[in-house]
Order: sequence, then C-alpha cells, then structure tokens
Amino acid sequence: MVSILTMPGPGRALGTLMRMCGIVGYVGQRSALDVVMGGLRRLEYRGYDSGGVALVADGEIVSAKKAGKLANLDAVLAETVMPPATTGIGHTRWATHGAPNDRNAHPHLDESGRVAVVHNGIIENFAELRAGIEASGRELSSETDTEVVAHLLAAEMERTPDLTEAVRLVCRQLEGAFTLVICHADHPGTVVGARRNSPLVVGRGDGENFLGSDVAAFIEFTRDAIELGQDQVVTITADDVVVTGFDGRPAETREYHVDWDLSAAEKGGYEWFMLKEIAEQPQAVADTLLGRHGRDGLLQLDEMRLSDDELRNVDKIVAIACGTSYYAAMVAKYAIEHWTRIPVEVELASEFRYRDPILDKTTLVVTISQSGETADTIEAIRYARQQRARVLSICNTNGSTIPRESDAVIYTHAGPEVAVASTKGFLSQLVACYLLGLYLAQVKGVKYGDEIARIIADLEGVPAGIQRMLDDGDEIRKVARDLAGSRSILFLGRHVGYPVALEGALKLKELAYIHAEGFSAGELKHGPIAVIEEGLPVFVVVPPKGRDLLQKKIVSNIQEVRARGARTIVLVEDGDDDVVPYADHLIRLPRLPTLLQPLVATVPLQIFACEFAAQLGHDVDQPRNLAKSVTVE
Repeated sequence: MVSILTMPGPGRALGTLMRMCGIVGYVGQRSALDVVMGGLRRLEYRGYDSGGVALVADGEIVSAKKAGKLANLDAVLAETVMPPATTGIGHTRWATHGAPNDRNAHPHLDESGRVAVVHNGIIENFAELRAGIEASGRELSSETDTEVVAHLLAAEMERTPDLTEAVRLVCRQLEGAFTLVICHADHPGTVVGARRNSPLVVGRGDGENFLGSDVAAFIEFTRDAIELGQDQVVTITADDVVVTGFDGRPAETREYHVDWDLSAAEKGGYEWFMLKEIAEQPQAVADTLLGRHGRDGLLQLDEMRLSDDELRNVDKIVAIACGTSYYAAMVAKYAIEHWTRIPVEVELASEFRYRDPILDKTTLVVTISQSGETADTIEAIRYARQQRARVLSICNTNGSTIPRESDAVIYTHAGPEVAVASTKGFLSQLVACYLLGLYLAQVKGVKYGDEIARIIADLEGVPAGIQRMLDDGDEIRKVARDLAGSRSILFLGRHVGYPVALEGALKLKELAYIHAEGFSAGELKHGPIAVIEEGLPVFVVVPPKGRDLLQKKIVSNIQEVRARGARTIVLVEDGDDDVVPYADHLIRLPRLPTLLQPLVATVPLQIFACEFAAQLGHDVDQPRNLAKSVTVE
C-alpha cells in the first residue's frame, strides 16, 4: 500500500532549462521526516517549485508532496499523521519536464508504490525510455522524466532483489545529467544514490548516514563528508557507506571535513540571507587572501597543480563563466593583461564551444563558478581539455565537479552562499582573479616581488573599505526607497567600472524584475543616449583620477545625461569633487588603485538592489524564475 498525500495547487508552464534541485537522504536512528525536512529547508534556495518526502515505514512507502515553496508541504504534513520512520528521502524541485504542480512533484513512485525516486538533472533519452515502459503496459502518472526511473527500477527489481545492483543497471540505460536518490519498501534501512554530471555528497555520521545535494543538507548533524566521483553509486545504511562505479567495481572516494557549521547557513538575525552575505563580504575577501602571500614574499596558491614551466608557456588566456561570474571574468581581463601582458579573452560558457574557439597547449582556460556545478562551464572545460588546453578553475565549493575536472584550482573560501543572487561569491571571485594575475606575473617574472607585495597590501586593505561601504549603507538604502517606483534604471561605467555597471544592472533585474541595463559610458553617443528621458535614474561609476583621462571623460558623460533630464546617482572616490555639481546623489568610495575599485564599488549596488526589491515586496533570497545554479544546459 502507498499513501500519496497532496493538496491541489496552481501549476505554471516552464521551459526545459533546469536549475539545481535540492535532494536529501537519511538512514539512522532519528526521525527521518525531521532530518529530511530540515535538510530541505537549508536547500530550498536550489529550487522551490515544489517539495516532497518519502519514508520507509512498516514495509511501505509513505509519501507527501506539494507544489510551491516548502511552507506548502509543511501545511500538508501538519494536517497528516506520518508514521514513524528512520529511513527517508526528500526533494525540493526546480521544474524541467512537466509543470511545477502536485502531480509532477518528487518523489516519484512506480505503479506498485514500492520504489520512490528523487532526481536532479535531465534524462535526455527519457522519451525513448517512456515509450518502452508504456509499451510494456505500465502506466505513468506524471509528465516528468524522473518517473521513468522508478518504473525502470521496478522492472529490474523483478529480476534481481539487490537494490544497489538494480540502480546500477538502470543508470547504464540513462543519458544526460542526473543525481538519483532512491528508497524501496522491501529495503528498510537503506538508501541508494547515484550521480552523473550532477552533485551528490555523502555525510558520514555515528550510527547514521546522509545524502545531500550539498553539505548544507546534513551540516546540523555531521561535518564529515565523502566526495562522490563521476558515474558512481552509493549505498548508505545506518552503519555503512559503500561506493561503486556504474560497472559494479569498487570506486575511489575522498573524505573531507567541512570547515563551516550550521550557523553559517542561517540568517544570523538579518531579514534576508542576501543581507547577511553582503555583510560577510569583508570576511570573505580576507579569507580568500589568507595564506596566499608567504614570508618569503612569494604568492602561493592552493591546489596549483600546474608547474611553473607550464604557466610560463601560456601565451593566451580564455576566461569562461556565466552570469555574475562572467562579469568577474571581465574585470580579470583588465587586471591580468595589465600585470602579465598576456592577452585575455572573456567568453560566455554557453557560447564557448559552439564557435570553434582556437585553443592549444599554450592556452590557459580559466573557468569561474561559485557552485562548481554550472553545466555550461563543465562542458566548456571538457571541450578545452579535448583541445589540449590547460584548465584552471576558480570556485567556492570544495569537491564539486568543476575543480575535480580542472588541472588546477583557486578556491575562494567565501563560505556558503544561500541567496540566489550572488554577492560575496562575486567579490571573492574578483580577489581570486587578482591573485591568479599576480601569480602569473610572478612566474613569468614580469613583476618584481616588491611590486606584487604592494598590490597584495592594497588588497589586504580592501576589507576595511568594504566595511565602510556597509557602514554607510543607509545612504544608498534611502536612494532605493526614493526610486522604488522606477520601472527602468541604467548603469554606466568605464574600464573596470563597466563590468561593475553590468553587475549592478543584473542584480536589479534578478531581484526587482524591472528593466535595468549596464553600458560602457563611452558608448552613450552610439545609441543608448536615445533612451534618456526626464527623471530616468542613471548610476555612474566614476574611475579614479589619473587613469588615462577616463575620469574627465565620464564626468562629461554625466553632464550629457543630466542635461537630458536623467537623475544621476554617482559613485566616486573620496576627494574627487569634479562630479559634485552634476550628481543628484553622491556615493563616496574609498580610494583604491583603479583595478581594485570594483571590490568597493559593487557593494552599494548590491545594497541598492536588495532594498529596492524589498520595497516592492519581493522575496529577495529566492527571486522568481531563478535558482542558485544551472546544472543542465
């Protein structure tokens, strides 16, 4: 017997683009329902179209699921007595195949109700598999690709009583990217997981074990984790963890200890996770710099598995990223080219391998990803390595796919970032890019040690500058409240201020759902100035004085837009009074070298977007149509 508890809810169609879903599995002595629901709450940022749980209790699968945020599932569970159970799985979904409604919510069961499956990813050959299942007379009840797995498992279990072997056999039939977590009514005390191109982590406890999309799922109970490799199946019981390949052979794993605790994934008294993460940026920048500059005056980067000779042979760098990380790569281009004289191309990961890029063994491909699981970036890495290029990744997530498949890694040490819109992830990526540029300059001998030391000293002073911007945050929040009725806002910048303008516009689009656009200020007269009208808010990031006369040029741009009625919000360094007559609102920035200015200039734009969205009544942490990471192309 199977009990599926749902409540009617609205559905809305989505395309097939998939963001990261949240998955939890548990076997132990505690209430599986409590453990799984707690894990899902910490993973809800990964997807919040629906949620569900399945428990193994008294030889049955008992399931509850509901469309919408987890609060809706909580309401279902509050009205229903769930049987006690110590084995369970759970899921918070970002829809791919099938609208986000109750019927398509996970877990999915086979016809008998003996198998329950949760899934993150896309099974690309599901249509073919579904046709075969339907031809055999089995009836599917949802539109999802996931339900296919439940039926395939049921068929395999008719031939073998070994749940792990059945999972391996099914995985070998699947194409695409997937994480699967499975429980079976005939196997109480066992949960099986599998991964291909999609994240899954094991948490090892005392008399209990866990599975999760990331360590936040089980951080309340253990900080001991096991990194699963590609095409591996893991079976957990209360006392054991067994990992094999899809071929059934024993598989190598890596155990590691997580260096942050439960409090790092909670709001810490802030109204939004995003506010907390904005406030954590001084520490995130300091942590990313920590231990990089040795007593001998040399930079040292963790997991720099490329030799100095390999780096000296690099004659071109291609930086690849998506979204906010792409803007970090744009800043990196300015810094790395200036410090090393190596040409740098910046590429969108989603476009990179489709344009037949020119790569060889003297090319260094630098990928930037907060999660380490961005599908487009992973495929770009694989393409680059096929072309014999070296790959270095900048990432915040230890043990994720991108660092594992790269030749070298610079970890950002920003800690967990829960809000969908990246803040401290972006600043720590910028710092990692600067460190890479300086390291290359050191290896190639194009900068002396004292020159590098001066830049590092400037970087080490940045956390205090960021803190000042946070302390002055009320000023930009007041601007946000004043402008909350605006339906369009523009952002202008020059040099490294141009990517800052793009990032400011992106944050506002993500959180406030209004038209926002970033431009290079030098392009104004080539078309964009036509959209300037009376009262239109325009943010302007002013470069420090002395940078190739750019400061004077952008002051001229401010005059041009203000003459046409724009309302100007000007970000300018201390001591620069040239813009004062043309600024409706003035935001002062600490004085820094031009290349480092984005580390402080970005902060008020983050605060502005957050406050602007809050004034509109939006969910700042979980903006509509977005989730934390795109794990399938």
